This record gives sequence, structure tokens and C-alpha cells, in this order.
Amino acid sequence: MEKIEEIILKHLNPVENYIYGFADLNGLLDKKFEGFNWGISIARKLDTSIVDTIINGPTKEYYSHYRQINVELELLTNAIKCDLEKSNIESLDIEPTVTTSDLDSKYSLMLRTDVSHKMVATRAGLGWIGKTDLFISKKAGPRLRLVSMLIKTPVFPRSKPIDKSRCGTCNLCVEICPAKAANGLLWDINVKREDFFDPWKCRKQCSEFGRIKLGLDVRICGMCIAACPIGRDLLN
Repeated sequence: MEKIEEIILKHLNPVENYIYGFADLNGLLDKKFEGFNWGISIARKLDTSIVDTIINGPTKEYYSHYRQINVELELLTNAIKCDLEKSNIESLDIEPTVTTSDLDSKYSLMLRTDVSHKMVATRAGLGWIGKTDLFISKKAGPRLRLVSMLIKTPVFPRSKPIDKSRCGTCNLCVEICPAKAANGLLWDINVKREDFFDPWKCRKQCSEFGRIKLGLDVRICGMCIAACPIGRDLLN
């Protein structure tokens, strides 16, 4: 455990830009990941000044920043994986995002990936799922991007898993959502995503924003990220 944490911290530079935690994933993953019963969740904080500009819809600057952070996270987990292997610790790094073509083919039926970064992060006790299906961290709100790693070596969560929403009566993200994809119900581990959020409505609106605002075949929005009061005053 100490060696694993030492390797992670070596690559979080600067460390204040990141949040990380460990998760017990026993019984939560597909059989294809048999043996990888433990998870590492890493979140990279977004530039809050850029996020503030998307309250009325995505900008090219935000899209560029979003892509840059995804690349950074992929390189980060690759580097951590290499160092873990040197210490004979077997791991799998899960990409921080999927491509538009993947969502149109491999994941098109359910709009779900093989490993949910949000699930790993909630099991690590880093935060919960908000009313518009965003991951809400305790420290930075939704102003971050997640990546996950699976390992076979047992690690012990530093925080208790979070099983239910802490959004309370706040409905700012629900009210600002241009797709009207959320109904305001609170998430918990026994609630299905479709009971409180319609990913298909969100997907359609994100496609329109990509085409109209950016002139690209991409899906992006972010308005609910900007609206969330948690993490709004985060310094970069």
C-alpha cells in the first residue's frame, strides 16, 4: 500500500491539482476483470476560470482544455502503470474518456462503459453522483476529470464509500440543463441512472452544441458543471 501510494504521488505534479483515493471493488466488476478487485481513482481539477465561461454553453477554449486534461490523465496512468510493473504490481489503466465513435458503436445501447470512473471514485469516498449524473467531489465539486486504475494488490480505502447524494435541495444543475435531462431526484447506490437522469437527452444536446457552437462532430456541454456551487471558488 505504501509503495503504491509513493508511486502515485511521484507522478502527481503539482499534487494540489489532483485528488486520489483507493477503492474496494470486490463483486462490482465484470468477470473479464477477474482478480483486479481493487481500484485507484484519480481526479485532475479543471481550470475554474475556464469552467466559469461555459455557463451559457461550451466554448472552444473549454473543449481544448477538456481534451488536454484527458491526454494528461492518460499519460499519467501510463507512467504509474510502468512504475507499478517495476514493483511487480499488476495493473490496468482505464482511459479517462471514450471517443464519439465508441459511443456510437460499442456503448451505443446503454451509453455505459466497462468500468465506471464515477463508481470507482464513489467507492473511494471521493464524492457522489449529482442530479445531472456528474461526479461531485467533496473538494472540487464537478470541476474535474476522472481516471481509474485497477490492481490485483489489495489497497485500503482512506475514506468510507459514499452511497448517497449530498446535493440536498439544490437544483441549480437541473434548472440550467438545456436538455431537461434531469428530474431532480437524488442519487444513491440503489437508484438507477435512468430514474433521475436521461443520458439520451443529454447526448442529443451535447451533439447540437458541438455542431453549432464548435463546428465539430463532438459531444460536449458543461453548463451544469459551471452551475454547481461546490468548487466554484476553487483556486487554480
